[in-house]
Amino acid sequence: MNVFGQAGTTPAKPKLVVGMVVDQMRWDYLYRYKDRYQANGGFKRLLTQGFSNENTLIPYTPTITACGHTCIYTGSVPAVHGITGNAWFDRTRNKSVYCTEDPSVKTVGSTTAAGEMSPANLYTTTITDELKLASNFRSKVIGIAVKDRGAILPAGHAADAAYWYDNKTGNWITSTFYRSELPDWLQQYNAAKHVDQYYALGWNTLYPIATYTMSTRDENAFEGKPFGSDAKGFPYSLKNFTGKNFGAISSTPYGNTMTLEVAKAAVKAEGMGKGAFTDFLAVSLSSTDYVGHAFGPNSIEAEDTYLRLDKDLGEFFNFLDQTIGKGQWLFFISADHGVAHVPGFMTEHKIPAGLFDDGAAMKALNASLEQSFGAPNLVNSMYNYQVHLNLPVVDSLKLDRDKLANAAAAFMKKQPGVARAFVLENLAETTLPSKIKEMVANGYMPNRSGDVQFLLEPQYLDGGPTGTTHGLWNPYDAHIPLVWMGWKIKPGKSNVEVYMTDIAPTVAALLQIQMPNGCIGKPIEAITR
Repeated sequence: MNVFGQAGTTPAKPKLVVGMVVDQMRWDYLYRYKDRYQANGGFKRLLTQGFSNENTLIPYTPTITACGHTCIYTGSVPAVHGITGNAWFDRTRNKSVYCTEDPSVKTVGSTTAAGEMSPANLYTTTITDELKLASNFRSKVIGIAVKDRGAILPAGHAADAAYWYDNKTGNWITSTFYRSELPDWLQQYNAAKHVDQYYALGWNTLYPIATYTMSTRDENAFEGKPFGSDAKGFPYSLKNFTGKNFGAISSTPYGNTMTLEVAKAAVKAEGMGKGAFTDFLAVSLSSTDYVGHAFGPNSIEAEDTYLRLDKDLGEFFNFLDQTIGKGQWLFFISADHGVAHVPGFMTEHKIPAGLFDDGAAMKALNASLEQSFGAPNLVNSMYNYQVHLNLPVVDSLKLDRDKLANAAAAFMKKQPGVARAFVLENLAETTLPSKIKEMVANGYMPNRSGDVQFLLEPQYLDGGPTGTTHGLWNPYDAHIPLVWMGWKIKPGKSNVEVYMTDIAPTVAALLQIQMPNGCIGKPIEAITR
């Protein structure tokens, strides 16, 4: 059976679907550097040949990496798919759990524990799982990212493979969940030690630094220093990392370049797009997140990262044209979340902003609760902007949970930078704008969420004096790009509000397959018609 139709015509289905998540890509990056994107680069091609859903929003909190990747590929929300954060305090196991941890599997490709990962904590199917089911497991699905969660969660449960980067060894690895040894092509890639070749190049700006007028000055006290305290600005020498610090590559644009090179190698070596059924390549570009956290969205480092990504994407699209064929592949690009401006940068320009220290708040809250209820350590976590009560201790002492939760909420309301704090089980009765209330509800799963939710003031974030982060309901964290290109996609754009949850059912409609089993989104008609 061949689902692609006659050679030389637009196929009935795409030979390959490529889903790309650019970690921490705010929607405005499509246009902020538009005048600097190359004529043959990826972003110009996307905006001229693709269809852009300009008003795509995340419908839940917290707006965090693992949740975002999962939402895109499940069409669902944490309240259903179960991935409530990069990590969470698990009520059923009474311990902190990393989103993709799986002690039942082993690392393949290195001697570290970085490969003890799988999608076991994900409750629902993904669009990639549904593609495997629809083809009776003859479609090929591969996930690739520097971050384990960026490869594993999009690839789903039934994937042929997911590959991620081990920053302890500089190797791309997988786990025994997928296979018992790395394929030859990836072993050969690892043997070449490409990371050291990138380090030899160093990181200087792609263009003269004086032309980076869309960014603030190069050196700022509020920026992080991922390359060491002596690395004060461009150019960054990376040679000292050669052969010993394999993680620093993630905080440079070369992490994205490396990921796309591995993706190309996978397409060629695995014959993706060459079979009788549609294949799916799920790629996540993680370095934009590392750079953004350290330097912020108004930095020269962020601008240069996107200018270099533009160049890399242009080459990647050309590769797909040559390898799969023009009009034969379907592509979408989106993000798992956005990012807030660095508070120090904002206050420098007289815009309200500030910091919240969850560690200090938890210590103070425990002290307050001990004074009122007579027991220490009644709170054991503040994961994901939530207060988690230490329920085994609470129950063993026969304390009143409701009174304790209400006392915790009352304490949190008084903390600087906290806009709201409320008991999550009382969400329905809490006075909040309906949109924010819905986002909080969509992120709540009782066995993986806390007892009290707190919301920070706009432009306040949980962190220190340098760098920035994300995770809140605000548009800077929740407004993401979504552009479609390739097979049967007509150029255009729409400002109709759509959601991250709509991506998977749109792909399902285009491929004429079932949507994932926890999906709450709906197909985007501007794309499917």
